[in-house]
Amino acid sequence: MEGGQLPEIITTHRLILRRPTPADTAACYEYTSDPAVTRLMDWPTQTDPREPMEFLEQCAARWDSGDEYAWIITVKPDDRAIGSISVRVRGHAADFGYILNRNVWRRGYATEAARAVVTWTESLSSVYRVWATCDCENFASVRVLEKVGLSREGTLRRAIVRPNLSPVPRDALIFAKVRGDVVSPPT
Repeated sequence: MEGGQLPEIITTHRLILRRPTPADTAACYEYTSDPAVTRLMDWPTQTDPREPMEFLEQCAARWDSGDEYAWIITVKPDDRAIGSISVRVRGHAADFGYILNRNVWRRGYATEAARAVVTWTESLSSVYRVWATCDCENFASVRVLEKVGLSREGTLRRAIVRPNLSPVPRDALIFAKVRGDVVSPPT
């Protein structure tokens, strides 16, 4: 990883982000099978408790290949997964996404985890753009992305299928932080 060390563990004030393990399967299934959590995701709500195991097994291969770096989000001092966050570095740009268990919503954990990953990503000398999308109805994610310093660039019309809502592509908002931008904090 040029320009920045790839951290297997990222520690924040309240959180530990660490590489996933098979032991995270049950905790991951708790939120990936929750229709309220997965409603606006771009993958279907999981209905088989083995599905998270398949994802967790793929995480190691994607990490090793450099395709995607995923961390399980835990709250100190517990080691139980409350969510996950991942980033894909592609040349000069990196995109990220996250998911959190509904039981821990509205506590600032998504913002704290996203800020840590964005900060790490910005430390990579090759990365000039960090970006993310969210559904136009995902007001909580809009706020998280703004809080971590990303600016709304526009709307991607009919861009992403949200299979838990409809097979028809929906509008998505795109946010980015570009090296050299001066961004005013959200009000």
